[in-house]
Amino acid sequence: MPEDDHWTVAGRRFRSRLIVGTGRYKSLEETAASIAASGAEMVTVAVRRVNLSDASAPMLQDFVPPTRYTYLPNTAGCHTAQEAVRTLRLAREAGGWNLVKLEVLGPPPFLYPDMAATFEAAAALIADNFEVMVYCADDPVAAKRLEEMGCVAIMPLGAPIGSGMGVVNPYMIRAIKQQAKVPVLVDAGIGTASEAAVAMELGCDAVLLNSAIAHARDPVRMAEAMKHAVIAGRHAFLAGRMPRDYRADPSSPVSGTIA
Repeated sequence: MPEDDHWTVAGRRFRSRLIVGTGRYKSLEETAASIAASGAEMVTVAVRRVNLSDASAPMLQDFVPPTRYTYLPNTAGCHTAQEAVRTLRLAREAGGWNLVKLEVLGPPPFLYPDMAATFEAAAALIADNFEVMVYCADDPVAAKRLEEMGCVAIMPLGAPIGSGMGVVNPYMIRAIKQQAKVPVLVDAGIGTASEAAVAMELGCDAVLLNSAIAHARDPVRMAEAMKHAVIAGRHAFLAGRMPRDYRADPSSPVSGTIA
């Protein structure tokens, strides 16, 4: 991307518009190689599932160094506001992280965002001086309320977590972005590169994904594909697509032709 094309969240500036997760890989070596190939500058970390403190076992920091990447602790696996708040407070004590990703999930099989619990947890975290990037439903009303509460980024789902269904409701994603004054990121549901490009073509500031890379047959190659897809989608958004029209409009002239 051009040097002047960047996005900012909570005063932190990033050129890469792809955020990737650190879970579900076959090994920490594969994790490190995939993240490097993605070009991501920010990685999200499930603090309840990843070893960040036991030096007697392999640690994520040894393979994905915090000196190179911005860590974004998340509350993956939390199903109540209390669980989520406690998890992020422990993460801040352990690593000093203040910029966090909040997600509070409903029950299986859909694991859809529990918005009542999300509002409750967001209010508690903001009051505790966290900078909250919040995973939420693709609901413009809920998204605006979270922004007005003080969340620093809004992260509507493209589709249920790990589903690989892509952006199933582009109209609401676009509506959320059009009314937002903070960054909007599509989070969850992306399965392949073309879907990441679609999210960016809608005008989103960035895309967050994990399973699409970790579950690919070749995670490193898929990570690179995602990097290029996000760049292509951003360029397409900035370029402005041609208007849709149900009538044909041939690119070659239809008058003044040689008989």
